[in-house]
Amino acid sequence: MFQRLPNLIRKPISFSFEGQEIEALEGDTLASALLAVGVSSLRDAPVSGTARAPYCMIGVCFECSVEIDGVSHQQACLIPVCQDMDVRRQQAEKEAGDALGG
Repeated sequence: MFQRLPNLIRKPISFSFEGQEIEALEGDTLASALLAVGVSSLRDAPVSGTARAPYCMIGVCFECSVEIDGVSHQQACLIPVCQDMDVRRQQAEKEAGDALGG
């Protein structure tokens, strides 16, 4: 579905996603780099558990939330790839009643 244009000047860099090394190009966002290698599910919906993927690619919808270097709720469509980043799927939060003890 997504295909890269020929690389003329951008340097290749790598990061890990779920423990797997991914090659990206300098200037890619995490979402575009992951989509380019065929990764589309970045998190599960908290209520239904269905897989969610980047949608708007401009930071409005939060469907691309991931954990980056241990910090959760980061929007992959807004974060540029950096060498050696450790990226993981966003883990679904407990339901609000469970989190509040109710």
